[in-house]
Amino acid sequence: MGIPRPVLLTTAVTAGALLLAPLATAAPAPGAAPGPHPVRERGGPGAETADPLGGLAAAGPALLGDGRADDGRTGSTLREDTGYPRRTVLKAPPVDPADKSIKLGLTPYHSLAPRLNALQKLGDRVSVEVAGQSAGGHDLYLVTVTAPESTGQAREQERMRELIGGSPATAAKDRRIASSYKTPVFINNNIHGNEWEGTDAALKLIEELAKAKDAKTAGLLAKNRIYVNVTANPDGRIAGTRANSNGFDLNRDFITASQPEARAVRRIGVEKQPAVMLDLHGYVNGTLIEPTTPPHGENYEYDLFLKNSYANALGMEKAVNGLGYTAAKDGVEPPVIPFRDQEEGWDDWPPVFTPQYMAFQGAVASHTVEFPMRVNNASYDSLPVEELRRRSAINTDIAGAVMRATLDYTLSHRTSVIADQIESFRRGAAGEAQRPVSEKTVPGVPGIGPEDVYTTDFPRAYVIPAGGGQRSAVAAARLVDHLVANDVRVKRAALGFGLAGRTYPAGSYVVDMHQPKRGVANVILAEGRDISADVSTMYDISGWSLGLLWGASVDKVQRAAGAPHVVGRDVSVASPTGSVAGGGAGKGGLRLALDDPKELAALNSLLGQGVAVRRAADGAAIVPASARRQAVVLADRHGVVFGATKEKGTGAVHRTRVAAAVTPGERFALREMGFEVTPVSAEILNAGFDWSAADVLYVSSGLAYGSLDPAARTALDGFLAGGGRVVALGSAGAAFNTAAGLLDVKPVAGNGDANGVVRVTNAGGPVTGGAPAHTFVYSPLWFTELGAGVRADQSYATGEPLVSGHWRAKANGTGGPSDAAGRASVVSGLSARGVPVVLFGTEPLFRDHPKGLFPQVGRALLGAAG
Repeated sequence: MGIPRPVLLTTAVTAGALLLAPLATAAPAPGAAPGPHPVRERGGPGAETADPLGGLAAAGPALLGDGRADDGRTGSTLREDTGYPRRTVLKAPPVDPADKSIKLGLTPYHSLAPRLNALQKLGDRVSVEVAGQSAGGHDLYLVTVTAPESTGQAREQERMRELIGGSPATAAKDRRIASSYKTPVFINNNIHGNEWEGTDAALKLIEELAKAKDAKTAGLLAKNRIYVNVTANPDGRIAGTRANSNGFDLNRDFITASQPEARAVRRIGVEKQPAVMLDLHGYVNGTLIEPTTPPHGENYEYDLFLKNSYANALGMEKAVNGLGYTAAKDGVEPPVIPFRDQEEGWDDWPPVFTPQYMAFQGAVASHTVEFPMRVNNASYDSLPVEELRRRSAINTDIAGAVMRATLDYTLSHRTSVIADQIESFRRGAAGEAQRPVSEKTVPGVPGIGPEDVYTTDFPRAYVIPAGGGQRSAVAAARLVDHLVANDVRVKRAALGFGLAGRTYPAGSYVVDMHQPKRGVANVILAEGRDISADVSTMYDISGWSLGLLWGASVDKVQRAAGAPHVVGRDVSVASPTGSVAGGGAGKGGLRLALDDPKELAALNSLLGQGVAVRRAADGAAIVPASARRQAVVLADRHGVVFGATKEKGTGAVHRTRVAAAVTPGERFALREMGFEVTPVSAEILNAGFDWSAADVLYVSSGLAYGSLDPAARTALDGFLAGGGRVVALGSAGAAFNTAAGLLDVKPVAGNGDANGVVRVTNAGGPVTGGAPAHTFVYSPLWFTELGAGVRADQSYATGEPLVSGHWRAKANGTGGPSDAAGRASVVSGLSARGVPVVLFGTEPLFRDHPKGLFPQVGRALLGAAG
């Protein structure tokens, strides 16, 4: 950012007056998910005639193709039809003396339910509801602290909230909103399970607000609703791990929302529409308080966001300093505001972090706050208990101080905060251009320069076609349901229409970008941007695009095309996509295209039932007509299409058991596709592993061939000699391939910091037949010097392969995208010993995100190289 930004003290917010004291919390029962999509057999006896909208549901949560709710509702008791307080008697889980919080003197998970039950009895300000369940089955507790509301008053608040998010131009003129709307403030705690103290600070805050008798607190609660997610990651809190019990970093799961905890937080964002948000983390000394360094997310209304986030950050900084901790006395360094104090490296570019995601749901001030004193990982194991508890107490104090400062800011700036939230939605609904941030557009914020300007030119619309223009109907339905779950307005055409010189059939989906939440719509659907030249380093991923990576065909309509005129209705759930071709005995089999993870899941279900499936030349599955009954069930469950075919297939496809040395995200994706997965590592193989329980070894992490002892190598060699197969990914997989003497190729590593969406050319065939023209890379790899019989199944596009993300050459000038151009990114073949091997230089299962790429790995595991 050039010269350091000067510190501006004149606008600092007084952090004063909400004094508080300590407490604990709880959990209930899962709700029923809605039923699966209906399925129609095309051309068979009794086939139904679809209505013009294909049986579009009129209401209800977005569904995945297998009927699971995709909006965080499963297991939730949140409700909007009653006033406050809303009392819930929480059932306490069994006491767990191994809960990692206990050593730190903090509140264990099993104490939360009793404590929240007690808090609800302190008066009429505290309400507790269950927002969902964690991956490990623990309840997520959402506390609302506000002045009491009758049912009528609560409904009026809901009317105003919906007006703000749905008709912002009208909301801007609504005097009731200006005078009576309660500002929603959301405090999210403990999303990283071993960053504990936000939970305990929040419990103290709740108790203080419940007990306080002063006029300021009464005024605060009359003008605000304070929503507290007590612990966003109970699995990790108990186990002392950053991740949840599925191994996922939940603060990287927006905007994929693969995990139930992320979907629950997303639902809070959609339904509560917070204007101000805090996400409590550790451990960075001094206390790190966002806003961030460049690059800034280009889809935000960043001028409104920076104005409020920076001013609130100054108030939080003052509150932390006011606690009196010092480096000399306590080891606590002064707070850091990255926007002011750093040049790069702590950015808000990707929407995968909770505060950045909340900006798309209306937050005009949202912050990651990192308390300073490390108590996790090696410190947890090595420091004396007394020192750990001293540090945790400091962190809890600091977390409480930033919470109180944020409430002070929200109360004192209530009118402008709500006006700015309305304005952010109004710009989207009107289709107005963003305001480039500057010292003119955001007065009072120092040091704004051209390095802070990130805007985008929103398209006029997106179309997700139906019919022949759609690569995958099941992928399109998943994408539409995901858009709806993120509160994006989608319309389904009842009649064919023309737009931007193209014609689309009835059933196509249209996302008109003149809508309040255009930012999140564009984040999901746009191809993104190459920011390699903008900054030298990034904090996390830089490229993502559900429009390019989720397997559906998506057309972008530029602004010049004008408004889309479509006869149809708003979508609450995507239309059913599953079907089975009509026919009977003697009329041939069924063809299942393996172009989507749901199709792989359907295939693996058939194989698990003993159905004799064969492979088509292009990698699809040929299912015998005798399995029609099973196909109907699976079409219904997964939304997949079984077409008619007379193909006989080129060979049998067998049930595949996978021994997997992989990341948690890859393991989750493999199981999502229905594979039977057994985790392995060098340690597990050295301890003795029964290879008769595996058909294929998949290596991407945690297994170096050189780390195997002689007995383990002998056992592995026996597995390979007996017909075992190998799929390997990334640098760890390539190193395993080389050390084991498998496929004759030379792996070349690109810049290890690179990641993003890239163009590829698919050779077709069993691995990449029908694959999308884009893939995802993270520490990209490519292959040269391909030996005899080695096939390049996919190659990086010639010219400039990078579409969006951050991929520079290394310091020595090599390893950039120009070096990868035209090189093989996926290869397959037989080793000299006859072992079928597939090698990936890409990341098609990364964090369970790029759904449209999953089938490449699924096909490889099914033996495509053989």
